[in-house]
Amino acid sequence: MEKRDELYAGKAKSVYRTDDPDRLILHFRDDTSAFDGERMESLARKGLVNNKFNAFIMGKLAEAGVPTHFDGLVSDTECVVKKLDMIPVECVVRNRAAGSLVRRLGVEEGIELDPPTFELFLKNDAQHDPMINESLAITFGWATAAQLARMKELTFKVNEVLKQLFLDGGMLLVDYKLEFGLFHGEIVLGDEFSPDGCRLWDAETLEKMDKDRFRQGLGGVIEAYEEVGRRLGIAFD
Repeated sequence: MEKRDELYAGKAKSVYRTDDPDRLILHFRDDTSAFDGERMESLARKGLVNNKFNAFIMGKLAEAGVPTHFDGLVSDTECVVKKLDMIPVECVVRNRAAGSLVRRLGVEEGIELDPPTFELFLKNDAQHDPMINESLAITFGWATAAQLARMKELTFKVNEVLKQLFLDGGMLLVDYKLEFGLFHGEIVLGDEFSPDGCRLWDAETLEKMDKDRFRQGLGGVIEAYEEVGRRLGIAFD
């Protein structure tokens, strides 16, 4: 497959066209950002770690019947994905209270949420990804009712699979966000799943093992990501 011109550059990934109109190359860079890009830094090995981490997780989800855009690795920092017509709505599931939920509601960090919560956010950096509801998404044409229902179904399926996967590795899946798109009319999981887009805590110590280490200046970001991978059996070298 031939890699061609850059289609899009985000905060931590770049997307390239290929000679196949239905396929793209996703390049995981070492860049790390927080607070809507207000804080940026380059962390050695991050691109490699997130690329291989994402490949592993996408494989597990595909085995469980979740349709994903992931096709395969092409290098340490790149993978081939299906070209999706992305839906600009992020789906968030929370198993424990953390982050913006704690700030919004004043609840105690770490309390278990039973049942887990499901939230929608508009993917819009300029507006800081505001929280929305199904009615707004449908009214403004961001997604249809049927698409939202399928996205919610798949988001909870991901929770069912990954919550246990991480628990088997001695970790708590606190929360995560997912993005979806359309591939030939089918709702498909897109973007990535890595410690950049979820919260993971050690099940015993509650030590943070995700991007909050960067947001909160705790250090050891990539070391924590690699430890998460090691517990899952991912080889990074």
